[in-house]
Amino acid sequence: MQPESVLSRLALVGRTPLAILPTPLLPAPSLAAALRADVHISIKADAWTGLGLGGNKVRKLEYELDPARLDGVTDLVTAGGPHSNHCRVTAAAAARLGLGCTLVINGEPGDAGRGNALLHRLLGARIATVADRAARGAAMAKEADRIAAAGGRALVVPVGASTPRGALGYVRAAAELREQIGNGDRASGPTKSAAARGLSPGPAQSRGAPVWIFTSSSSGGTLAGLIAGCALMDWGAQLIGVSPDDPARMVHGAATEIALAAAALLPHPPHGSHPGADELTRRIRNIAAATLVTDAFVGPGYGAPTRAAEEAIALFGARTGVILDPVYTGKAAAAMIAWVRERKVPPGAHVIFLHTGGHPALFR
Repeated sequence: MQPESVLSRLALVGRTPLAILPTPLLPAPSLAAALRADVHISIKADAWTGLGLGGNKVRKLEYELDPARLDGVTDLVTAGGPHSNHCRVTAAAAARLGLGCTLVINGEPGDAGRGNALLHRLLGARIATVADRAARGAAMAKEADRIAAAGGRALVVPVGASTPRGALGYVRAAAELREQIGNGDRASGPTKSAAARGLSPGPAQSRGAPVWIFTSSSSGGTLAGLIAGCALMDWGAQLIGVSPDDPARMVHGAATEIALAAAALLPHPPHGSHPGADELTRRIRNIAAATLVTDAFVGPGYGAPTRAAEEAIALFGARTGVILDPVYTGKAAAAMIAWVRERKVPPGAHVIFLHTGGHPALFR
C-alpha cells in the first residue's frame, strides 16, 4: 500500500487537526560527518508539531480528540508527572478548543515557575495533586465526577495518549515519512544477533539499502503507530525504540499490543487495494518481531541525566541546530550515536532520528 492509500484510510477515522503537518525531514550532514562518513542522517522534526510547543503528543491527541468524542464535552481531564509533556499538550489542546482542563499531577515540582510545570499553569489548567502514580486513575475519575456534578461533562484522556486511537497519529507519521524519503529504500536489519546485544526481540535480515528509524519509546504509543504504519505499507524499515525508563521487553510488548489494536480501528474503504484484517495482523506481528527495543541508555533511572545523553544533546545542538531534552530525546539520540559509531547500523544506511520533543525539560 502506498502512503497516500494509508492516508485515505486514516481519513475515514475522526480527527481534530491540531498539528502543523507535515513536519519537516531535516538532513543532518554535519552530524553524519562527525559520526561516520558512510551513513546519511536525517531528523524527523516532530518537536515542531506546533501546538503548546509541540512534540509527539500532538499527533496522538488529534485522534484521541475525535470530534464525535467531543460532542457535549466541556472539559478534558488527564494525568502525568509534574513536568509531563502530555499534560502540557493536553492543556494546550483544551485552550485551543475552548474547553476546561484538569491535570492530575503526581508530586509537586521543585519549582512550579519553571519548565512544563510553569507551562501547565500558563495554559490555564487546573492542577490536582496526588501522592503517586498509583493514585492518578482514581483521581481522574473523581475530577470527572466533580465536573459532572457542576453540570459539565469531562473526557478523560489516558496518560500519554498511548492508546490504539492515539497511535493512529504515528500511522499517519509513518506514511508522511515514507513519502518524504521516497519509495526507493528497502528494508534492512542488523547483522548481529539482537539477543547477543541484549536487545528485544530479534532482527530483520539485511536485503538492500537500509532505512533505520530511532525513536524514544516509553508507554509504546509512538512506536506502535510506526509498527502499524510500516505494516500497512509493507515497509520493512528497521525500527528502534529507546526506552527512557521501563525494561525493553515491557516496552516492546506494549507497542505490539497497541499496534494490533490500532489496526483494528481502521475501517476498510469502499474501494482500493488494502490488506485484509488477517494479513494486516500477520504483517504487524512480523514488523514487531523485527523491531528492536533497548533499555541500555536509561542510566540511573527515569529523568536522571547520563553522560551519553549530555553528549548527544551537545552534539545535536552544535551539529544540527536542533534542541533535545535530557529525559527522552537525549537518551534516544545517545543510542543512535552509539549504534552508528559501533557500526551496528550498516554502511549506506539512511538513519532517521524521530524527534519527539520535550525540550521544556531543559528549563525545569
